[in-house]
Amino acid sequence: MDIETLYALRSSSGLPSHPAIFLVLLVLTWALHMIAVHVMLGSTALALTGAFSSNANWRRLAGPMLDTAKVAVSIAIVIGVAPLLFVQVIYDPFWYVSNVLSARWAIAFIVVLLVAYWAMYHHYFVGKEGGSATSRWSLAVSLALLLAAGFIMHALTSQALRPELWMAWYAPEGHLETAGSGIHEFNLGRFLFFIVLAAPVTGAWLLGCRRYLDRREQSDAPYLDWIAGLGNKLMTTGGFAALICYAAWMATLPDSAAGFPVSLWSIAANASILLLIVTPALFRSASGGYSPFATAAGAVLLIAIAREALRHRILFGTHGYELSTYTVNLDWYSNALFCLTFAGVGGFAIAYSVAISWEAGKSPGVYTASPRVDRLGGFALAALLVWIAQYFFFGFLVMTR
Repeated sequence: MDIETLYALRSSSGLPSHPAIFLVLLVLTWALHMIAVHVMLGSTALALTGAFSSNANWRRLAGPMLDTAKVAVSIAIVIGVAPLLFVQVIYDPFWYVSNVLSARWAIAFIVVLLVAYWAMYHHYFVGKEGGSATSRWSLAVSLALLLAAGFIMHALTSQALRPELWMAWYAPEGHLETAGSGIHEFNLGRFLFFIVLAAPVTGAWLLGCRRYLDRREQSDAPYLDWIAGLGNKLMTTGGFAALICYAAWMATLPDSAAGFPVSLWSIAANASILLLIVTPALFRSASGGYSPFATAAGAVLLIAIAREALRHRILFGTHGYELSTYTVNLDWYSNALFCLTFAGVGGFAIAYSVAISWEAGKSPGVYTASPRVDRLGGFALAALLVWIAQYFFFGFLVMTR
């Protein structure tokens, strides 16, 4: 695919702001999305292990991990919308072609995610009193479908980075393939790397849980120490497994990414994985703490930056695609609306969810929200109402012009 054709596939309306802004937001929001995804996958796997285990500690951990999983799914979906939109804005020629080539899979992603969510809630409502065989297997189905949804996203992203193969996929041997039913490109090492990375991130999450529960359940030190030991083990062994998967990914990169495995970006990604491995030793985390999770979040952000550098190496280094040449038609309203939506509607809503979860977890018995959390909930609702009002106001204003 030549560069003129790629540029012709861009949106004719241009960008509402400089592409560098969207690029930074893409990396930042993708990192936040992946942290939620890792916690979601890790907590679901722990809940599933506990559901099938006869060990008292595992069975006790299964309940809180299931609660964590269903919240993490929601956060992963909500935050995941942002990087998906940014990709569509600045990498639209690549993303849309990849989606068209595998259209049925792109549509199936939504269905797979819905069924996964439903299966998780089936176990939550049916199996919370100890669980039945059916409800436990529904949780297993949920985890399998979440992994399947991740694989679809992985394949769509991989295909978007191979424009030199698009015509061969679209018209193999001269015959048009318009069904959109095929998966044309994937890298098992890359997919496993981002899945396995859930282990150290969830380990760090458990160390934070250990610290959090310590304030509430001081009398049950053996259980809390077991959680800390499990978190440390997940961070160390999971980090080593992620390192192996990363090496497998780098070893199987296409020729269009030649040289990237020895680049500074790749070295930074390796360093971030090593940091996850040594984090339990650095923070002496036997008693738990929040620092390991903050470190894990920083490591995921570094990996997100390296991932973006790899995309730049392929699309700019090999195909000559320059983001800076995208036409910019500055739109102050769109920019202001996005910032206010992100900080106002999203910020208040997430802050309210976190605050109420934090207080409820520390309160024995029936929880009653404090006045501060009540005010925060009021702000969140007001921000949403203002957003809806301005949406219809400007909509009618445009219609009457």
